[in-house]
Amino acid sequence: MKIKPVFAAAATLTLAAALVSCSGGGGGGTGGNDATNCTNTIPKEDLPVVTMWAWYPNMELVVDNFNEQNDEVQVCWTNVGQGGDEYDKFQTAITAGTGAPDVIMIEADRIPTFQIQEAIVDIREYGYDDVEDDYSEGAWKDVSVGDGVYGAPVDGGPMGMIYRADVFEQYGITPPTTWEEYEVAAQTVKDAGGPLFGDLGANVPAVFMALQYQAGAQPFTYDSASPETIGIDLNDDASKKVLDYWAGLVEKGLVGTQDQFTPEYISGVIGGDYATYISAAWAPGYLTGAGVGEGDDAGVWKVAPLPQWEGAEPVSVNWGGSAFSVTSQAADPELAAKVAFGVYADDASLLDGWQNQVIFPLNLTALNSPEFVDYEVPFFGGQQANKEVYVPAANAYGGMTYTPFGQYYFDAFTEQLASINEGSITGSEAADRLQEDVVGYAEEQGFTVE
Repeated sequence: MKIKPVFAAAATLTLAAALVSCSGGGGGGTGGNDATNCTNTIPKEDLPVVTMWAWYPNMELVVDNFNEQNDEVQVCWTNVGQGGDEYDKFQTAITAGTGAPDVIMIEADRIPTFQIQEAIVDIREYGYDDVEDDYSEGAWKDVSVGDGVYGAPVDGGPMGMIYRADVFEQYGITPPTTWEEYEVAAQTVKDAGGPLFGDLGANVPAVFMALQYQAGAQPFTYDSASPETIGIDLNDDASKKVLDYWAGLVEKGLVGTQDQFTPEYISGVIGGDYATYISAAWAPGYLTGAGVGEGDDAGVWKVAPLPQWEGAEPVSVNWGGSAFSVTSQAADPELAAKVAFGVYADDASLLDGWQNQVIFPLNLTALNSPEFVDYEVPFFGGQQANKEVYVPAANAYGGMTYTPFGQYYFDAFTEQLASINEGSITGSEAADRLQEDVVGYAEEQGFTVE
């Protein structure tokens, strides 16, 4: 495929100088990654070993659970870095043609990036039929490219509106159900001298992609059956509607423009600078770890369903989520797929994952279990947030189509969001510029843009 060499060189993944291979014990691995020194201990050394890279905080427990319960294969696990650090090492292995693990944790929006390089394999023929009903249609779509399935879903990020109940009570605000109501509430709070209602962080373009999906946009159409063709529609009416709306909130001083996931933003959240946080189901874990919900702001946080662009038909969207993919360097992809489908799918691992705020489970056995649904979330002061917000959103989520050059798209989107925040362009102008930029990039990489 003529795109692949060009794309690999311009995937915007910084290539690591040297490959970090698996540090694991037990028998020989099935792939190019040597399984001689594992982070975990392999209890059944006579069984074949599948190597795995993953960064979930409870991964050692998860791997131990799998190995103790499995009599066909054992897992040699290591954490070579989180997110981009892992992807850098994987990209190096792809370029070298050796050194990748058999199974790798990949965020859903990165799957097309590696699929187009033929670095991960379609796992439909390796046990997919046995687990298909364990996950929703939307969960499978997020890990698919065209008709191919390139990952086993683990966790997701159904979105909602986290808010300060004390601020809402003080200013007589009820949780808005539409974005129109959101703006009215924001203006009410501002007029009364209250805090900013939210924040437009230029460094979270995935949020705005999700909100555009919610408004009816289809930013990308891409099918691995036609890998050199891609549809790009970043400046349609729905996309412009969303960006013009948020640009208007910025212009009116109703929301802030601070980059998120920064000490400055967290300090503002703790200090009561924002009445709402538009985020995903994993946010309570992130906020708790950052020190939010302690001291003066303990017990004040609640969550409500995400406001809608059109109130009649609620649309659920997602931010974040990861899966286990089988790499093309796995010598035994069927055995590797058994690991991808089976690890982090047992009851004990799923329970530990959601109770400790490591994952929002996509496995339907956990997602719809009474224990999870009825859980009184401590961060939300005992609110049954899963029942009221996150589980319905996850079950209704229909999935998204991601692009094989997702990092470039997000970087370009961030640049346009920053310009909106500076007041130098309108939302519609940002959408037009983004369309021109991303189409130009796609054509440079050899794609035919439809």
